[in-house]
Amino acid sequence: MKVTQEKLEHSRIGLQIEVTGDQTTKYYEQSIKKLTTSANIPGFRKGKIPRQVILQRMGQAQIKAMALEALLEPSINEAIKQAEVPAIGNYQITSNFDDLLLSYVPGQNFIFKATVDVPPVVTLGTYTGLAVKAEEIVYDAAQVEDFIDQQRREKATTIPVVGRAAKLDDIAVVDYNGKLADGTEINGAQADDFDIELSEGKFISDLVHGIVGMNIGETRDVNVVFPADYPREDLAAQPALFHVVLKDLKEQELPSLDDDFAKEASDFDTLTEYQESIAIRFQEQAKKSTDQNIINAIETALIEIADVDLPETMLERETMNILNQMANQFSQYGMDVNKLFTRETIPKMKENCRADAINNLKQQLAIVEIAQKEGIVVSDEDIVAKMSEILPQLAGENIDENRLRSYITEDLQKEKTLDWLKEHANIELVPEGSLKPADEDEESAEGESEAINILAEAVAE
Repeated sequence: MKVTQEKLEHSRIGLQIEVTGDQTTKYYEQSIKKLTTSANIPGFRKGKIPRQVILQRMGQAQIKAMALEALLEPSINEAIKQAEVPAIGNYQITSNFDDLLLSYVPGQNFIFKATVDVPPVVTLGTYTGLAVKAEEIVYDAAQVEDFIDQQRREKATTIPVVGRAAKLDDIAVVDYNGKLADGTEINGAQADDFDIELSEGKFISDLVHGIVGMNIGETRDVNVVFPADYPREDLAAQPALFHVVLKDLKEQELPSLDDDFAKEASDFDTLTEYQESIAIRFQEQAKKSTDQNIINAIETALIEIADVDLPETMLERETMNILNQMANQFSQYGMDVNKLFTRETIPKMKENCRADAINNLKQQLAIVEIAQKEGIVVSDEDIVAKMSEILPQLAGENIDENRLRSYITEDLQKEKTLDWLKEHANIELVPEGSLKPADEDEESAEGESEAINILAEAVAE
């Protein structure tokens, strides 16, 4: 077999494969033999049909077509192996089948063409001394006070209020009835003996502040404007009037902030130890968040310095990885994934995810290339230690330890390479919130919104 290679765009190799006459004869004869044992021809038993009858009844064109279909795949696989082509994904025959059928002559050499995707060549710009900006998450001592205050509230007891009017942070027991400005009763805005915590964010702000100052037994009409982002669109930003009767009033009695509280809330014996442990936790959390922001900035910078002609095979796989992650995300929302991911929506969703797939692959390939250039490797000790940490968590599951080891090795090498890049980067720390929402919930919400937008665009098509 003679194999000629040609480099093509999108990390493909073009192959011209010349099959010897012996092979063309072999597959032609195999096709005839197969027909003699499987064809149904009146007047002949299966396996007893003469060769000449097969040729007359089936025709040479059909036999050659069978021979070609049988010949192409093993010939390509042999050519890839012989030429040592690092193929990824499936091959594609580029020669026209009808033309091949005309040129195919048993006993003569036969030439056809195919392409196959190969790992892309990664060309990197300067990656030492990457200039990146990252938000610095600064520890705030007020976090400790807020955390302990929340712990005290969770352990608070409720006691009756005597001899004073309602104030913020009380629990008011009320009857209420809400009407729109035109007097129409609001569906669902009626309740008896309802507990309202008089705190910001716990209920409609205007109603909370309208109850503040009331005494037990007092009746009051409170003017309310529903928030613009109120979940019920028919009420959002609408003015209303709530008729309120304050029937009872309670307040939370917080536990004393002392050593006994620390013992109840934690494993520490003193309040000082408890406070110090919380402070250390928030300090470590701030440092960890800052470090992650730096790593994220470095990964983003790698996209700009990596020049890669990506093969479709890799893009298809990464796009499907993204869609699978989206499917898992939607499933957690309680959505029916089978109804969302259909033959009609998937093509558009894949198109919308393509840019993310390209960026993901650029980052991954750049990291691998840098690791090779800088000789960054993971020790067996690190791999064994990580496996020892993970395997107990997967107890009872059917685990392929070789695949797990491969995954862990890849993950540790990525981590080690990013740490190397961080050590050699020019990092400018900027105030929290100056580059992007620093709150994790906001970032998560943005990610969810993006995924839903991708789905919405696909469904709209």
